[in-house]
Amino acid sequence: MSSISQIWFNIQTRLFPFIEDVFGAISKQEKELIATLELVRIEEFVSSSYYGAQGRPREDRKALARAFIAKMVYDIKTTVALIERLKASKNLRMICGWEKACEVPSESTFSRAFDEFAEAELPSIVHKALIEKHEGKRLVGHISRDSTDIEGREKPKKQEKKAQPLAPACKKGRPKKGERPQQKEPSRLEKQTGMSVEEILASLPKNCDFGTKKKNGRIWRWRGHKLHVDWADGEIPISVILTSASAHDSQAAIPLAKMSAERVTNLYDLMDAAYDAETIRRFSESLGHVPIIDRNPRKGEKMEMTPAQKLRYNERSTAERGNSLLKEKFGARNVRVRGYLKVLAHLMFGIVALTANRLLNLLM
Repeated sequence: MSSISQIWFNIQTRLFPFIEDVFGAISKQEKELIATLELVRIEEFVSSSYYGAQGRPREDRKALARAFIAKMVYDIKTTVALIERLKASKNLRMICGWEKACEVPSESTFSRAFDEFAEAELPSIVHKALIEKHEGKRLVGHISRDSTDIEGREKPKKQEKKAQPLAPACKKGRPKKGERPQQKEPSRLEKQTGMSVEEILASLPKNCDFGTKKKNGRIWRWRGHKLHVDWADGEIPISVILTSASAHDSQAAIPLAKMSAERVTNLYDLMDAAYDAETIRRFSESLGHVPIIDRNPRKGEKMEMTPAQKLRYNERSTAERGNSLLKEKFGARNVRVRGYLKVLAHLMFGIVALTANRLLNLLM
């Protein structure tokens, strides 16, 4: 927290007074954007303007990247609305990096730049660096693991079913003397424990399809994707995975745990009944964590938590608040792009803005 405290002190005592001398009075929302951009420093992850041998020079990608962060901070729903806001507001335009309204690029230029950022996974890289820099040295009490529905605007694709080799027929009864019992095929979760994060992510479904879950006691069905997030105390997103809407929550538990363990040190893993699997529980313990998972009532029986576990489990409301913030204020309800990489980039720009907001909120 010392580095964030120093950044916030410099913003308050130096940056805000300097900008007010140049721009005049700045609003509360503009101050929030300035503080977010100063903490994130997304321009450091973007190459400078490129001047090729042929054709006109490209627009400055650093200013465009800052504008996409502004889009999330201001909760602007479309790129067209963002361009109009940039042309109308001198302060917003200059904060992003354009002096005159005529310098703001066209919608097609914004679209091309967004495609480049999505292909390079720019917001995911920025988020990882932000967490490692400001949360890596802090001891996190609880990691609350949960998923949320992301509605899409593209045609659902049917998942391609891989041909599974036929298992040999099992003989009934006990094996004969001297025969080895037939080995049981390891489950998908058991296979994940021995795979790298990249291998697991490559095996998870990513296409837009239909998902179903219980929401406020009713069955909720949506078309799109599912966002899996590990939330630290204070609604700070540590690790994020995007899958198809039909993917079960438990399939993202182990890769999320591996990603979070590389970025922060935490004590407790809090999960709801969708993650109730012995493999997930053992893997959490192997990382040195204490798993507290709500039991899934199988065959009508449910194992109750101890009073101490129930008290800890109440901290899982962090995930619900974080998902709500992401949807209501940071663009997760306004997904208008198509394709897995573009959807992930849009959501990750919101995650970056949310992360900066919550880190600064600890001091404000």
